[in-house]
Amino acid sequence: MSQSLPATMKVIEISEAGAPEVLKPAERPVPQPGEGEVLIKVAAAGVNRPDCLQRQGSYPPPPGASDIPGLEIAGEVVALGAGVSAPKLGEQVCALVTGGGYAEYCLAPAPQCLPVPKGYSLAQAAALPETFFTVWVNVFERSALKPGESFLVHGGTSGIGTTAIQLAKAFGCTVFATAGSAEKVKACEDLGADRAINYREEDFVEVVKAATDGKGVDVILDMVGGSYIPRDIKAMATDGRLSFIAFLDGPKAEVNFAAVMMKRLTITGSTLRARPVAVKAALAEALKAKVWPLLEAGKIAPVMAASFPLAEAAKAHELMESSSHIGKIVLTLD
Repeated sequence: MSQSLPATMKVIEISEAGAPEVLKPAERPVPQPGEGEVLIKVAAAGVNRPDCLQRQGSYPPPPGASDIPGLEIAGEVVALGAGVSAPKLGEQVCALVTGGGYAEYCLAPAPQCLPVPKGYSLAQAAALPETFFTVWVNVFERSALKPGESFLVHGGTSGIGTTAIQLAKAFGCTVFATAGSAEKVKACEDLGADRAINYREEDFVEVVKAATDGKGVDVILDMVGGSYIPRDIKAMATDGRLSFIAFLDGPKAEVNFAAVMMKRLTITGSTLRARPVAVKAALAEALKAKVWPLLEAGKIAPVMAASFPLAEAAKAHELMESSSHIGKIVLTLD
């Protein structure tokens, strides 16, 4: 089932591995949805760090995924593959995808589509899936953050950070965040962080230890890695959980594992992109039940840093890599 669709669409391709200028406008055939898939006419697509890594040649798409970058989209369902009963034709949705988001049309597995929260623009909705799925699985499922516990997120003003601060606070936790300037520290605290730490001026280990009477924090979400890894372990409470989602400072460190043993720490991490549809479907259901009501009630919201037309994807990547933004960057289509 579909509306009448054009044969071709505008996309942004990665012409070769390299700097943002390798992102080039191109034309591709409009894809057809297979079994269990829907085709979405894209109104907006989120821009994320993995898109930049893919562009640089260090994060290839999983087998079968589109080579077009873009892991989250929002728009209108315009065609249904076999066996799809929801979402419906004409419905506005946002979706987590394995690639293909920087385009006028994009395929999505039906179970990875979520309704656009009431009162949200499609640009705001496109800023939700990648960060909310990632934070939910790593902080609330793998690390089992509970009300009354303490939580530290590094990169507090990133899309992940601004999401994690708000969700942890909404679920009744004491929240710490690291950031790299006075402006970013204030932004984290405005979002609900009990204490934001300027990592250029303060040692996050000392700050969280002092703020928790020497106990340390229960859960840390780390996208920095590298030199932060041994410091995370020092900053953790007994029975603490440390979850990695990226390694901006590199994936290697020298670690004294005696501390891991003595404190009974759990160290985990995950990537989402290559995981099966069934896993992402379960995450979508959890978000719909537990997080979408908070979005619709205005208790949490994506922080929107900037939007660019699709053709200016290279500028969006330049901004992402400057790390000067606070919150989410999206590409918009007419």
